[in-house]
Amino acid sequence: MKHLLVCLLSLISICSCGQPSPAQTQGTAAPAVDTQQQPLSLTWEVLEEKYLGKNQTLSVLTFKNSGAVALPASGWSIYFHCTPSFTPKATDAPLKVESINGDLLRIVPTGKFKELKPGDTQKFEFVAAGQIVNESRAPRGFYLVWDKEPTKGYAITNAQVLKPAKNMVGWIEPKDIYTQNSGIKDIPGEQLTKVFPTPAQYKETDQAFALTSAVPVVADQAFQNEATLLATHLGSIFGQKPEVKASGTGKAIRLKKKAGLGKEAYELQVTPQEILISATTPAGAFYGTQSLKTLLPASALAQTQTSVLVPGVQVKDEPRFGHRAVMLDVARNFHKKEAVLKLLDLMALYKLNVFHFHLNDDEGWRIEIPGLPELTQVGGRRGHDPSEKNFLMPAYGSGPDVDKSSGSGFYTRADFVQILKYARERHIIVIPEVETPGHARAAIKSMDARYERLMKEGKTAEAQKYLLRDLNDKSEYRSVQYFNDNVINVALPSTYNFLEKVTDELLAMYKEAGAPIQTIHFGGDEVPSGVWEKSPEVQNLMAKNPEVKNVDDLWYYFFGKVSKMLEARKLYLSGWEEIGLRKVRTNGRLSYVANPTFVKKNFHVDVWNNLGANLDLPYRMANAGYKVVLTNVTHFYLDLAYQKEYDEKGLYWGGFLDVDKPFYFNPFDYMKSIRVNEDNKPLTSTAAFAGKEQLKPAARANIVGLQAPLWSETLTSPDRLEYMLLPKVLGLAERAWAPDPAWASNPESSQSKAAYTQAWSQFVNVLGKRELPRLSHYAGGFGYRIPTVGATVQDGKVLANVQMPGLVIRYTLDGSEPTAQSKVYSGPVSEKGTIKLAAFDVAGRSSRVTTVENKTGLL
Repeated sequence: MKHLLVCLLSLISICSCGQPSPAQTQGTAAPAVDTQQQPLSLTWEVLEEKYLGKNQTLSVLTFKNSGAVALPASGWSIYFHCTPSFTPKATDAPLKVESINGDLLRIVPTGKFKELKPGDTQKFEFVAAGQIVNESRAPRGFYLVWDKEPTKGYAITNAQVLKPAKNMVGWIEPKDIYTQNSGIKDIPGEQLTKVFPTPAQYKETDQAFALTSAVPVVADQAFQNEATLLATHLGSIFGQKPEVKASGTGKAIRLKKKAGLGKEAYELQVTPQEILISATTPAGAFYGTQSLKTLLPASALAQTQTSVLVPGVQVKDEPRFGHRAVMLDVARNFHKKEAVLKLLDLMALYKLNVFHFHLNDDEGWRIEIPGLPELTQVGGRRGHDPSEKNFLMPAYGSGPDVDKSSGSGFYTRADFVQILKYARERHIIVIPEVETPGHARAAIKSMDARYERLMKEGKTAEAQKYLLRDLNDKSEYRSVQYFNDNVINVALPSTYNFLEKVTDELLAMYKEAGAPIQTIHFGGDEVPSGVWEKSPEVQNLMAKNPEVKNVDDLWYYFFGKVSKMLEARKLYLSGWEEIGLRKVRTNGRLSYVANPTFVKKNFHVDVWNNLGANLDLPYRMANAGYKVVLTNVTHFYLDLAYQKEYDEKGLYWGGFLDVDKPFYFNPFDYMKSIRVNEDNKPLTSTAAFAGKEQLKPAARANIVGLQAPLWSETLTSPDRLEYMLLPKVLGLAERAWAPDPAWASNPESSQSKAAYTQAWSQFVNVLGKRELPRLSHYAGGFGYRIPTVGATVQDGKVLANVQMPGLVIRYTLDGSEPTAQSKVYSGPVSEKGTIKLAAFDVAGRSSRVTTVENKTGLL
């Protein structure tokens, strides 16, 4: 059965005699084609995976003219987004594909393309690298441009994606999910730990406290902010905020200062007389209040309460790591301020204390910098503008219409200050990322626009002040994301003018917000080979600076200057691992080793690449003396799809990531945490680990924390953001905060395997019965992913299970999709035919549907 993606393309009305607007660069009329009367349908099908025995896919694109007017043989092109390897199978095909930049391509008719008459169809075969595992690999974002109206794009809408009827690339099956879930025990709610993440010490006393809105929050002066935030939350439960007082007797929630506890440590004691939270610091007191919030039953948020019974507990707690981070990319797709504030609420609840804010990349610059308006006017917007003087070209299917998709948007200075204040109140440090010198296309194009504007005004010196590229550079390169113009020229003095300007404006915002800042993240990853090699400015620098002997040395030159700039402002440098690596060429082969030059500079590196030859890279850097934040793609990249299944959203280049991978991650011996390969198949050999560098005991202190990045290539809405974030980020929260589990030290022993199975069951029961129900209402409710139902056929009966006990499985027998009113699964289903099952949460939302055929007794 062919893989099918049907794109029903209803072209937006273009008058047959329409003229371009005065702002457009050409004044000739558009072709005499009334596309309102000519709906064009486009069907894309996969014909063959592993075409010709290679890692490539053969597909066919079918044009059908369903209208009354012919599509001409020339004079148009269709822009879309896909891998640039998407090319016609035949060398003399009627269509050709041209790469514009990045993932933006266009289809152009050749002399062999025939006019497409009404009712006619034409088919065109294409070959592209890789397999179509899910729709992230499919062409998307089609729009039409007429040659005589080149500055206007017409969005092609009503695209429909149909899942293939046959499993062609090894998608996970219901029986596989059932097997994965088979070891999970359903643990009664009263036996679950009622504080999350798991505290260091926890004991229940059976001495509950009756909490009402009349119970005040009595807090020492140092903890008034924490008391106020707690009272606000309780007000959402009772409909009335309890009073916040500095002193008082009687029943109360008390926040007391106690000397001698750790920086983020707290103690929580619930008795029938009071709820007492003790801490040495405001941060510790805050985490005590967050534990109290998770101690409350999740049902308390479902509707207004008059009284809530708080279980009696004794808790002594502090985090395992001081750096517990989530990174959000807002460059590839923009996420509004409200979504960021909601994410901060979530992070605070689960004691995550570092928000890494990825503010720019090739596809967008997202923060207002006073004095550099082009950064947001040009770099903060996407649409069809071939000159890119007004805004950037589309990316990731954002479409031709500027300001009408998540491709456009930015935070004003006031927005950013508000975000900083919000985070500060919740004891979250915000680390801004200014991606350099690669992944900087939005900044480069913005400063190009600024240069052109000021040159027209005759202000040559001012125009050159912040220019980010050598205008005479003839270097040729292509980045991992297929850009050929996305790297800042590090030989230009104007580059450092720009970085100082951005840095100082950011620091001014932090100062206004009263927010702490110790570091700025300057990126540093994925600079391709070939950059700077033909730049006259680089040649001049090398001639004047004996320390810069070749192009590779520019890397150390650049980050040395950036580090000095930050040191002058009492900051240290953070970046991706490349900022602390040095290129080594041996017999023509390139490898990377830890650079000893910067070890004593207090560089902090977020190491994501633990794939292939870089399996041990995080440990090599920690052993060399760098401060390492473990950001391992194999266990923490939240944008990766949960499962290998066509309908699962997200990317999969680094494997697949469900909530279990962050949960079973072992920070100090993570190779023991690698249980599957990048195709999610169980490892059959550990040969890849042989000879790899392990973390030295003395270097453990250099592992400063854990981080989960959420990249936004596929995140086009708040719903998609929350789906990819939750619940898998809760695995990170558990592993970053909770004590080192006993099962992690020797995971292959039978005793450890049994201990892990019990801990995993405890964890998913807590999620299914306490935290997901809470998140259905907390901060307005989150659209978390509900795991798909596992199902198998045994002895002619359908058996089903779900990853998180507490969710309700419902099913139908008539072929219809299960709803919140469908029959509840309570045991094996013996009926024959098509059985459809789905898991439902307390809000009535459901998982993807699982379909089982119970005809022959076999799945």
